[in-house]
Amino acid sequence: MTPLYYLSANEALRLFRTRQLSPVELMRAIIERAEHVEPTVNAFAEQMFEQALRAAAAAETRYRPRGEPRPLEGLPVAAKEEQHIIGHPVTDGTLLRSSYPAGETAVVLARIEAAGGILHARTTTSEFCCMPLSHTRRWGVTRNPWNPHVSAGGSSGGSAASLAAGTAMLATGSDIGGSLRAPASFTGVVGFKPPHGRNPVLPPAGLDPYFHHGPMARTVADCALLQNVMAGEDSRDPASSLPPVTIIPPHLDDVRGLRVAFSATPGDFPVDLEVRANTRAAVEALESAGAVIEEVEIAWRLDEIKQALWAHFGSGLAAELVELDRQHPNTITPYALAFARKGVQTAPRVGGETGRALESAIQGHLDAVFAHFDAFIVPTVGATAFAAGEDYTDTQLMVNGVALEHFSDASLTPAFNISSANPVIAVPSGWARNGVPTGVQVVAAKYDDTTAFRVASAIERTLGAGFAGRRTPALPT
Repeated sequence: MTPLYYLSANEALRLFRTRQLSPVELMRAIIERAEHVEPTVNAFAEQMFEQALRAAAAAETRYRPRGEPRPLEGLPVAAKEEQHIIGHPVTDGTLLRSSYPAGETAVVLARIEAAGGILHARTTTSEFCCMPLSHTRRWGVTRNPWNPHVSAGGSSGGSAASLAAGTAMLATGSDIGGSLRAPASFTGVVGFKPPHGRNPVLPPAGLDPYFHHGPMARTVADCALLQNVMAGEDSRDPASSLPPVTIIPPHLDDVRGLRVAFSATPGDFPVDLEVRANTRAAVEALESAGAVIEEVEIAWRLDEIKQALWAHFGSGLAAELVELDRQHPNTITPYALAFARKGVQTAPRVGGETGRALESAIQGHLDAVFAHFDAFIVPTVGATAFAAGEDYTDTQLMVNGVALEHFSDASLTPAFNISSANPVIAVPSGWARNGVPTGVQVVAAKYDDTTAFRVASAIERTLGAGFAGRRTPALPT
């Protein structure tokens, strides 16, 4: 029997409606689970359990006769700490500056609460959300529930870890270079990077075309449930008026006849043999479901993508962090300082004009794929894990015997922040020998969210990878 804390969100809603389960009962199970496993996992930056129980009791009344439950009524949702909640502290996961109370709530979180979702915790991130890691000097190390010696990834590592650990039913993340998809891959959950503007983000972050707020869940259907609540125009985010409104249907069509391209080793990205094999297993599962599969080459070069990224990030956040480090030496985490110094050094050499030309070429290569295909599948991360608590400033990450210049070069996610109009959903693809899940990214044509979910659902169904194949994480019982 599935423990209450590992029910899918859709199943919990069904049980609420039939009054076989109450929101209070579920919230108590989630809180008890958190109290048991949080000392190991450390996914929460802030706990809001008392107010969550009060909200659950209020939600319970809406399931009584003549009640009117809302789309997420009574579901426990963990919110990434980077997303503001009015009156709650804003920290950016750093000790470089004092926290301060948020003046307003992020659009997506306000919508979740308006839909009946209950924000019971805020989740840990990397410092300033700048790296695919999940440890800071403010919060300590967030560990992977499948193998506590391994990082949960980042920067939305706390959200991903909470889902895998059973301490949230749904969670939110943000993604500026893969911050939502990389931790989803390492923890065996699902994460969706919507097209830029689909889910409104308040300025100034919402003005950055690389930046996205998105849903995370243990199943594709649950991810769609949360995405439908988060999406839609908001006047405070000009980009949110551009994408046509898309609602993911509750029952997705099968993939028979869909043309799906894949690359287990896109461009010159290094990819572990286990990750390659699991990527091929995912596309073979799609082929067995009736999709038309073709392996393709895409002319991406890691160095060009890195140059475009440094041109984008180097003059903004990186310069700010270097100045903060000058004011408060020996306070920032080594990986964040290394990011800042690299950005400040590299961005002027690349230049804005060169960076934009590289972005255009990267987008062009992807557009060429969608001239012939409905979806494109690539690995999410080329490595099988990052070590928990490791900064990778003195240690090189090896992938298939290749020493990476920077450990983040293992992430195959940033090209889709450059190509920000393409929806991308990360789903599990299998397992590595270290006991940690691997994942693939399902990419669809610009603004075609439904096809991305349709293909992801078919992988989950045919590969049997829903919540990482229903294994049990390596946590205290």
